[in-house]
Amino acid sequence: MRTVTLIPGDGIGPEIMSAALDVVKATGVQIEWEYHEAGIPAIEKYKDPLPKHVIESIQRNKLLLKGPLTTPIGTGFRSVNVALRKEFDLYVNFRPVKSFEGIQSIWHDVDLIIFRENTEEFYSGIEHYIDTIKSAAETIGIVTRFGSERILLYAYEYARIHGRKKITIVHKANILKYTGGLFLEVGQQISKEYPEIETNDKIIDAVSMQLVMNPHQFDVIVTTNLFGDILSDLCSGLVGGLGVAPSANIGKDVAMFEAVHGSAPDIAGKKIANPSALILATALMMRHIGELDAANRIENAVKKTIKDRQFVTKDIDPKNPVTTTQMAEAIIHNL
Repeated sequence: MRTVTLIPGDGIGPEIMSAALDVVKATGVQIEWEYHEAGIPAIEKYKDPLPKHVIESIQRNKLLLKGPLTTPIGTGFRSVNVALRKEFDLYVNFRPVKSFEGIQSIWHDVDLIIFRENTEEFYSGIEHYIDTIKSAAETIGIVTRFGSERILLYAYEYARIHGRKKITIVHKANILKYTGGLFLEVGQQISKEYPEIETNDKIIDAVSMQLVMNPHQFDVIVTTNLFGDILSDLCSGLVGGLGVAPSANIGKDVAMFEAVHGSAPDIAGKKIANPSALILATALMMRHIGELDAANRIENAVKKTIKDRQFVTKDIDPKNPVTTTQMAEAIIHNL
């Protein structure tokens, strides 16, 4: 039996986490959950958004399933997500983007992956005011050859193992000639080691337009931290929104799995949140630990539930919605 650290989150977190855990239990895979609090609930209880005992639990178990956590905007503590990525060097952000039959969207049959460098650039936390009256601020984005190499190598190895045919390196090297130029240079060098994979590179603004016009031209995208953050949410919008967008954050020793949407405090407690993203994140976790059958069953059950549209939440079917729990029960039925 594996032990996994579990952070339910706040807002809608506990509701969708409960649904996700029911689905995992129904697969028959034996997992012991080690519950902990982080973010605002931990501040209230321990005066620390990421207490030491939570970090120790993740270090011990190597796996974390996390619900959404509220991050104060402009004030308060920094994102717990960013802190976890830095603490455990989770340098890979893996975001699969797939269409779901049954969800109204402009595009169909989208199947692409975004690999985002997860620890460097503008998320390094190097920022300050440059004058005493705080009228001007500066953020420093650091891109290293080491950081670029490992995310690019991960993307190319993934493409090779899983039969992906094309990688697009996304950058802004025409303007950010040193940071963007370094990332692009490393990517071009690494691409030579994978001649069976077609490689091209595109500027971030052009990619944003082309994704909206025709996402089928892309297979695997690999990019820097800020651009990856923006593009992954854009791509989620192409297939139905963040309610169906799972995410994995992977390092050498530790991996964290989560939904990428926020804590949605405005609907917390109403039991109307779509649990699909977090349930799909558990499928990513299953695949990561080698439980391939369970991963496939979860993904197929979510697909069937959404396709049938009989037991789906309000974001998918505003006219005949069901509760978070009812949708989870339908997914379990379809396992």
